[in-house]
Amino acid sequence: MKLGKLDLSVNNEGLAGYLFILPWLFGFLVFTIFPMGMSFFLAFTRYDMLSSPTWVGLQNFENMLLYDYQFRTALRVTFTYALTSVPLRLFFALFLAVLFVQNRRGVGIYRTIFYIPSVIGGSVAVAVMWRQLFGVNGALNSFLASLGWIERPTGWITNPNTALWTLVVLAVWQFGSPMLIFLAGLKQVPISLYEAAEIDGANGAQRFIRVTIPMLTPIIFFNFIMQTVSGFMMFTQAMIITDGGPFDQTLLYVLYLFRKGFVDYSMGYASALAWVLLVIIAVITALIFKTSGRWVFYEAKGDL
Repeated sequence: MKLGKLDLSVNNEGLAGYLFILPWLFGFLVFTIFPMGMSFFLAFTRYDMLSSPTWVGLQNFENMLLYDYQFRTALRVTFTYALTSVPLRLFFALFLAVLFVQNRRGVGIYRTIFYIPSVIGGSVAVAVMWRQLFGVNGALNSFLASLGWIERPTGWITNPNTALWTLVVLAVWQFGSPMLIFLAGLKQVPISLYEAAEIDGANGAQRFIRVTIPMLTPIIFFNFIMQTVSGFMMFTQAMIITDGGPFDQTLLYVLYLFRKGFVDYSMGYASALAWVLLVIIAVITALIFKTSGRWVFYEAKGDL
């Protein structure tokens, strides 16, 4: 009887567990798995959202790879954006984390202030503000003119040579999240390692290079993965600030995908673009994982 009661209680606990995860499971199936399945199907069709999908096989991918010059432009712009913004963001995040890890008076306030851009940086309001800031009559031109560095206002957003860099600067400005992660990692570095390095005669720069950086490599690896994925998926700022211009110099991949799906009503083609982006991000992530064994150090296991 006791065993029977025990089995009954275990079954009840299992049923209760499934009931608790049922809302999440329903949302995962309805809002993740089902849309992904539909997107995969639509990638092989011609679909304008007004009529039934027409099966075209690999035609969307063929047109994309062989005939769509804007696809290649979007890839080039996105890779340029990611390869510049991600390293710069991580550099500034680590630099400020090293400054803020010290327990000085008021350091908590500064941490909060520098974290705020990451909270509001992706909003439409900040994108509009950024567009005004770098506009012809914006605050940046006024500041540079007051210093005598420019004679007449420059259209930073409308200039093909500088438009993309305004988005890169905005991305770098949002370094708060990786900064907090670096802060947590810095606090986990054993003080004994610094003491041993100091006894061996290492100065501050040598301790940072030989002790801090190796111990932070797992954190750098995590931040690098997350920020790279985020860089390839950037959309809001490009749409609000530049709308892909001038001359497609800020036509990021997700913005181009949005245009094909919701402006040109080529939802089948947009689905194909989405799956190509998924493959690109998966390949880049796999390459980072593959090479991590050469530079990521784990204290418990040594070099992997």
